Amino acid sequence: MRVEVLQHVPFEGLGSMRAWLKERGARIHFNHLWRGEPLPGLDAVDLVVAMGGPMSVNDEGRFPWLVVEKRWLEAAMTRGIPTLGVCLGAQLLSCVLGGRVAPTPGREIGWFEVQGLETASSFRFPDRFNAFHWHGEAYTLPDGCHQLARSAACEQQAFQYGRHAIGLQFHLETTPETMHGLIARLGQELQPGPWVQCAEQMRAEPAASFEAIHALMGEVVAYLHAAQA
Repeated sequence: MRVEVLQHVPFEGLGSMRAWLKERGARIHFNHLWRGEPLPGLDAVDLVVAMGGPMSVNDEGRFPWLVVEKRWLEAAMTRGIPTLGVCLGAQLLSCVLGGRVAPTPGREIGWFEVQGLETASSFRFPDRFNAFHWHGEAYTLPDGCHQLARSAACEQQAFQYGRHAIGLQFHLETTPETMHGLIARLGQELQPGPWVQCAEQMRAEPAASFEAIHALMGEVVAYLHAAQA
């Protein structure tokens, strides 16, 4: 399995997904978009993972590589290549499929409950589960997609397009190390709000919470892996 990881900043990587993929013999290539690295031909890709980042999908003027990335993602999904978008990645998938991305009334940062929804999609999240969040924008559900989850702070938390593409607004891949990295790099965003935990609250989250989201992340990746043509 050849995996292309679209990475937008150095501190938002695969997290727990890296070990899952390595255990299954995946060959992982990281594309550091902020460095202007060219995207590969799609014939060499079996799975796409578009990660998060602090920029907006609407910031094409500041980050012109977003234009190229969107076209590439559109081509990948058109070809039926299994594709996963996380946070900014999910917003990119929504944008490519005709949705919109805009700031939310307030940020959602920290450990909060998500509600899984029963839809016509073939992937199903648990009815209730906790996930790690870090976002200040949200996407609208594109036509032809199925909503998979919501939270009290954000109506659109996950969606599925066809059998082969899933977008997650929340983070299931987060490890203690990647969480600490976000706090260190984006700590200025931890302004008081109804859905913003302080750094101490996030750091106090038990190991069992990380284990639970990693197991669920494995289910998502396994589902997409099985969708390979």
